[in-house]
Amino acid sequence: MRHFLTLMDFSADELNWVIERAIELKQMHKRGDIYEPLRNRVLGMVFEKASTRTRVSFEAGMAQLGGHAIFLSPRDTQLGRGEPIEDSARVLSRMVDVVMIRTFKHDMIERFAAHSAVPVINALTDDYHPCQLLADMQTFREHRGSIKGKTVVWIGDGNNMCHSYINAAMQFDFQLRIASPEGFEPDPALVAEAGNRVTLLRDPQEAVKGAHLIATDVWASMGQESEREERIRHFRPYQVSPALLDMADKEVVFMHCLPAHRGEEVSHDLLDDPRCIAWDEAENRLHAQKALLEFLLCQED
Repeated sequence: MRHFLTLMDFSADELNWVIERAIELKQMHKRGDIYEPLRNRVLGMVFEKASTRTRVSFEAGMAQLGGHAIFLSPRDTQLGRGEPIEDSARVLSRMVDVVMIRTFKHDMIERFAAHSAVPVINALTDDYHPCQLLADMQTFREHRGSIKGKTVVWIGDGNNMCHSYINAAMQFDFQLRIASPEGFEPDPALVAEAGNRVTLLRDPQEAVKGAHLIATDVWASMGQESEREERIRHFRPYQVSPALLDMADKEVVFMHCLPAHRGEEVSHDLLDDPRCIAWDEAENRLHAQKALLEFLLCQED
């Protein structure tokens, strides 16, 4: 029984298997093949943070694999009324086959996993967003081939997405440059762990030179709404635009985990630029997570 709380929970070979399998499952889906290895399996989806892509991709993915998903918000469970996380984990994991959690504190999902009898998937915490990185790595591979040895640039907040890109640099063996304003850098311990795979910079124009992939995220994530105006002031020089992409490698692609705030972290026209592959990236959440679910639930089959 395995959990997927960060990319570091799998080996590099396992992650690459998941990516290749996601591409296969996507092709099967496009052909209309019926493939239902998760028939009679149930996914419990615990949401403390709202979502569009996460809910739809996991729920549709379970349906396509023959299983079923149950959506649980705080008002639908005793978690929202103060039941200890450990007790909820013990109960839910006796009724479902796998649990997906989208929450705030990473400690919450770690505590849940420690007391769960079934695999637990991190669908986003304040510290990490590993499912999104599976989709990102799949999308790059589909468009440009292996990301090994390539240069990736993260522009903006040193947030959960940035942390997962740091993990991805270690697992998929690419160079990561991070351009963030002072005071918004990623976790120093995580940067130190990544060693020479990660470089911190201030100037986004310097960071994107020779880049093969540029990625960003909103400047104020869920739970940071009160900081929005202050963050805009700090992050304004870090907007990604077609002109910034022009300074990168001629084959550069751009990704955004969405939703995007046009006119803030991205210019109004960037998502319509042919180098933007954010829509394929969003679609691939479905197929990458199907491969992940198959990996976690069918290892002994």
